[in-house]
Amino acid sequence: MKHFIGVELGVTNIVAGIVDKYGRMIRKDSAPTLKDRPYEEIIRDMAELIKRVLHDENVDIRSVRYIGVGCPGIPDIAAGTIVRNYTLNFINTPIREELQKYYDLPVFVENSANCAALAESVAGAAEDIEFSVTIKVGNGIGSGVIINNKIYSGFNFAGAEIGHMVIAMGGEPCTCGRKGCWEAYASATALINHARTVVKNNPDSLIYQMVEGDLSKITVTAIFEAAREGDNTCMDITHEYLKYLGEGIVNIANILMPEVIIISGEISKQGEYLLKPLREILCERIYSKDIRQPELKTAELGSAAIVIGAAMLGLYRETGTIG
Repeated sequence: MKHFIGVELGVTNIVAGIVDKYGRMIRKDSAPTLKDRPYEEIIRDMAELIKRVLHDENVDIRSVRYIGVGCPGIPDIAAGTIVRNYTLNFINTPIREELQKYYDLPVFVENSANCAALAESVAGAAEDIEFSVTIKVGNGIGSGVIINNKIYSGFNFAGAEIGHMVIAMGGEPCTCGRKGCWEAYASATALINHARTVVKNNPDSLIYQMVEGDLSKITVTAIFEAAREGDNTCMDITHEYLKYLGEGIVNIANILMPEVIIISGEISKQGEYLLKPLREILCERIYSKDIRQPELKTAELGSAAIVIGAAMLGLYRETGTIG
């Protein structure tokens, strides 16, 4: 039996997993990234983590066909490098070359959001669907676009950065250097930062009591939980947030018109509480109101999506298509 190794290189953690040819996770494990180190040390730990999951599952390295790595930022797919990553401060980082010092195997590198989109297309919410967009709402907003069962990333692999479309001219500053990006309003970070500002001035709110006055404990889940419980402060916060999230989704629909738009990340755990108001915004504001509309879904593969998609990269590159 052939196995595939997928690695998610994140800002906080490195996650490595063994995946079968159907996109099913067999085993995974994680280690802290400690991102301020030299990239050689980070990739050394990546190699050690791969060794560990293989050992724990009693899988021989000779049964591994490919290794795939998903990382935020702009990849050079041909060279196996990360050209630019703002959160890890990678510049022309030779992921493939460095990892092949430890494993004599084909290594594929891709943007992490594209990996998540690939995974959802292989074994998740977009299975058997040719046109889809997967939005990963986290520290920023990543996106993976699938067109005709192929990952779309532009001629230079830097396309589909939907989080950096401007929705408010001259608005909030973004990590990319522009102002008013969708990411600056609709990421999990933006939601939490806004909530902390508002809750600080509303000590009588339920969420203030939930976190015992420690605003650093405010999370996406806590905000929505308080809103569900009828906390007016958090109901106002989530209402405003969903307007911004919905505005970006309408833009995606108008530009790409995918069959399915998938929302992933911690916020996707809110299910219909999240999707229902977003569907209403989409139906109200989309340009093509009189024909079939894109379906909104939450991701099915959760935190495993990037690892699964990374593991599937070799098969995808071999065939040039999904499925």
